[in-house]
Amino acid sequence: MRIGIVTISYNQARYLAEAIESVLLADPERLEYVIVDPGSSDGSREIIERYRRRFSRILFEPDQGPPDGLNKGFAATSADILGYLNSDDRFAPGALDYVLSYFERHPRIDVLCGAIRIIDEKGEARIRRRTPDRIDLRRYAYETCFFWQQATFFRRDALLKTGGFNTQSQTAWDGELVVDMALAGCRFAYTNKLLGDFRIYGDSITGSGRFTEALHRDRVHMREKILRAGVPAASRLEVRVMRALYKFNLRRHWSYLFEGEELEANP
Repeated sequence: MRIGIVTISYNQARYLAEAIESVLLADPERLEYVIVDPGSSDGSREIIERYRRRFSRILFEPDQGPPDGLNKGFAATSADILGYLNSDDRFAPGALDYVLSYFERHPRIDVLCGAIRIIDEKGEARIRRRTPDRIDLRRYAYETCFFWQQATFFRRDALLKTGGFNTQSQTAWDGELVVDMALAGCRFAYTNKLLGDFRIYGDSITGSGRFTEALHRDRVHMREKILRAGVPAASRLEVRVMRALYKFNLRRHWSYLFEGEELEANP
């Protein structure tokens, strides 16, 4: 069994080498690594060239945005287990080898969601990790269910069931892919093991706030998709209750203490 990782790169030379190095910590005999850069002009391509021999494929061609680049990247790998990393984030040491081992030990699992840390532009981490919630499409539709792209991995068959990333999404292609996997009947599992670091800083999509309108539009689209699939809508009162219960859920706030805990899979 091999793991295929895709990194999408565009003008983030400041963090790119760190992202690449975090992937290359995996067992090289079991790693397929594809990098996609549609036209960086800040020195990113020169960094990529320094690692050329370590990549399975390098795609230097225009695309229609990150989700389109990811679709091209995954099409360029034949690995059994898949994951992806933005060029300003990083995987935790040992994460990819753990993921491979997990899927080998759990052949019925299609998707694994793990824990992350939030880091700043200097790579310094906040104290508390973010652990994954169990996938609940109704709660996700109303923004009371969260999982993390840097710690989400899946079998190739799960990706094929969805048709890939929605190229029309500007901000939430990662979340929509997981929604599509859930709608396709994929079986999820969860671990509190730290698998990745999510970097938030002034120029990132999350940190800058530049995509607020697009994020709202993408979230509405996903909510409508979930409701069209037959998931019951929630009233305003139900939404307020869901959000209050989520905010004050002590088990969620303290789950980061149980690092490495493997939780039961969704039925």
